[in-house]
Amino acid sequence: MSTIAPLGSSQLDYFIVDVFTDRALAGNPLAVVFDSISLAAERMQAIAREFNLSETAFIQRRPVAVERADGVRVRIFTTQEELNFAGHPTLGTASVLRLCAPETVQHSTVTLALNVGSVPVRFSGDTLFGEMTQPNPEFGAELDRAAVARLTGLGLEDLDPALTPQIVSTGTAFAIVALRSADCLARLNVNQKVAIPWLRARGVRWFYVLGPTGSRTPAYRARMQFYGGEDPATGSAAGCAISYLVAHGAVPSEQMIALRQGVEIGRSSDLFLTASLASGKVANVRAAGSTVLVAKGQLFLP
Repeated sequence: MSTIAPLGSSQLDYFIVDVFTDRALAGNPLAVVFDSISLAAERMQAIAREFNLSETAFIQRRPVAVERADGVRVRIFTTQEELNFAGHPTLGTASVLRLCAPETVQHSTVTLALNVGSVPVRFSGDTLFGEMTQPNPEFGAELDRAAVARLTGLGLEDLDPALTPQIVSTGTAFAIVALRSADCLARLNVNQKVAIPWLRARGVRWFYVLGPTGSRTPAYRARMQFYGGEDPATGSAAGCAISYLVAHGAVPSEQMIALRQGVEIGRSSDLFLTASLASGKVANVRAAGSTVLVAKGQLFLP
């Protein structure tokens, strides 16, 4: 049997993990690359396209003293662009570091130095169940309900009458849309051709649409359609969503809710969300979930 000899002069270790799930082949897949050669941004972007997952994260190790003070440097790319922050790459990358680089763990916490700043991920015991604390939310403009319904393929009656769609960011901005029921999610059909320029004109990329289930577990379900497809789990948007729900009194301060995403595309993901409200301001925004290692290998680069 013939073998294929590596042609690349540089070999980079990578891992594939499934995030926001406790079982393989569910949740949101992520590629995590240990970048030992300081790749240029264009090279990272090309590698992200090669993996063709929603995001690829690149770990760029620095001296231990720097990492202990500021966190492990990580950059995140979709197939089309670099992101300042994204939830499932943060949780998944911290989990890989916990497994493969135990020196990065301090008091059960791995801190990542992202473009948006330092983000800590705290793990429970010896498990890969981690909870990230996201940057404090920034609340933007409220959005026209009729326009949002039209762009998402929903009826005006599907939207929660007590909650107006609004732009929220904990590092990446989303248009948060609350529905009266999770049952309405089945009708979601974002008109991307029209929605993208409409959203970009308002300083935001995507709609994050969620509705209550009427039961305790999960309390909410959500969907996020983008790039002509759908995201199995969007941790950054979920952080925006819990900030929005707490700010508007739909969820009490410090009450954890369970949110499920990815059901419609066969990649069920479970996120656990909490935020605090004090003196009218939302802070301490947390998104938690499990990570599963699925594969590991090497990239051979010329």
